[in-house]
Amino acid sequence: MKLAALVITHNSAGHIGPCLSACLRFRGDFAAGILVIDNASTDGTCAEAEAAEGVRLIRNSANRGFAGAANQGFRALAGADAVLLLNPDVEIASPPSVLARALGQDPRIGAAGGLLLGRDGAPQRGFAVRRLPGTAALAFEVLGINRLWPGNPVNRRYRALDLPLSEAVEGVQPPGACLMVRRAAWEQAGGFDEGFHPVWFEDVDFIRRLRDAGWKTLFVPEFRAVHAGGHSVLRLEWERRQLYWYRSLLRYVSRHLHAPGRVSVCLSVIAGVLPRIVTGIVATRSADPLRVYGRLVRLAARAAVFPAAASRPRPEDDLREPVQAPGRPGI
Repeated sequence: MKLAALVITHNSAGHIGPCLSACLRFRGDFAAGILVIDNASTDGTCAEAEAAEGVRLIRNSANRGFAGAANQGFRALAGADAVLLLNPDVEIASPPSVLARALGQDPRIGAAGGLLLGRDGAPQRGFAVRRLPGTAALAFEVLGINRLWPGNPVNRRYRALDLPLSEAVEGVQPPGACLMVRRAAWEQAGGFDEGFHPVWFEDVDFIRRLRDAGWKTLFVPEFRAVHAGGHSVLRLEWERRQLYWYRSLLRYVSRHLHAPGRVSVCLSVIAGVLPRIVTGIVATRSADPLRVYGRLVRLAARAAVFPAAASRPRPEDDLREPVQAPGRPGI
């Protein structure tokens, strides 16, 4: 099986060097090459990538989002039978051939991921492997229940806290931060949905569509990587993080949940943001949280009634000026 590595970057100068160095340690496994797709970085990301010998760089003049850049990379790596998709804050610590062997065990395995470790060496339990979220998991997330009571049965199942991280598991959702995807599976699924822009839920949606098309997914603990986590999204202004995360969530539920579940999650979004309006106004001593969360309430209401419009906000939902306020999205 001919493998390639694909790294998606956006202002990733602080991480891309170690990421590429780790890939180059296993360059023998990447017969189809190592490719960086940069989404219009304004820092030294491209210079770091260009300095890595044997790495190909494609610069985008605009931020195409994670999904758009991933599809672009798959097309550019036409000679690869499988592609290891990486965030720039991931350093692989095992030969990619470990995941390739897992794919080779069964021609219906479309994607596989390994065990992600934090900088301290501890497994990133709850992120390294999850189950696909359903109505209850998403409702608990937006209502803040999973933060207040992380051990609740719904969250334990969703974040796979009941599964041992020492055993291979089929039928789960490995994260897109470090995911090997078989080209045939990517093609049959139609690639990543670029409507999840710029980020969040594109990997969850992709794995769900693979599963719906009859492909299997696999968690392979023998493959390990170190993952810092969230380096690009945490640089977004608070207002943009809120809109992007909730808009992607609403797109996901509109595509994959039946009407009762979709409406339940949308109502949970509305119920969850109402107390945040009050606490936000008190914390910031301004009406900015009312404006921001008011937009989210409108998005959720429209998604409940018009699911096809969930990811197409009206002009007044576009963001212009950054707003500083506390808090961040849930998942």
